[in-house]
Amino acid sequence: MPDFKVFAAGLGILIVLIYAIGSGYWVDNSGWYRSLNRPSWQPPDFVFGLIWPYNFVMLGIASVSVANNLSKLKSLSFLIIFAISVISALLWSYFFYQPHDFTKASAALATTAILTLPLLALTFQASKTVGILLIPYQVWVTLASFLSASYGRLN
Repeated sequence: MPDFKVFAAGLGILIVLIYAIGSGYWVDNSGWYRSLNRPSWQPPDFVFGLIWPYNFVMLGIASVSVANNLSKLKSLSFLIIFAISVISALLWSYFFYQPHDFTKASAALATTAILTLPLLALTFQASKTVGILLIPYQVWVTLASFLSASYGRLN
């Protein structure tokens, strides 16, 4: 039977892969998104292309760091919270791009942002350096939840 740390680290990386692959699953390429009124403070498109790969890599590193440095209970807590936050983030993608329900999409992403706080706390316990490097993910998801709500107000 594999060591728990290896199992937990692998499961964390699997969750990251599900997040990365799933995040684009419901994206509507019909031009609907481009036709929306955008908030004036929305970052340029290239920022999205830079921050998401960084975030996914850091989430993987955080998962491995937590698995290797914290207790089984804390590692499991991290994985459960992380999985729920990813489900919530994927629900944002579904609600935003499919039924175009900005309210539910914004609530889902706000939930992800809130769940990122205990993930950060656990990551800081495992490694201060990795915790610091994961802060941009929390900031980005929080910004994205406000951006989603702004789309709802403007459209």
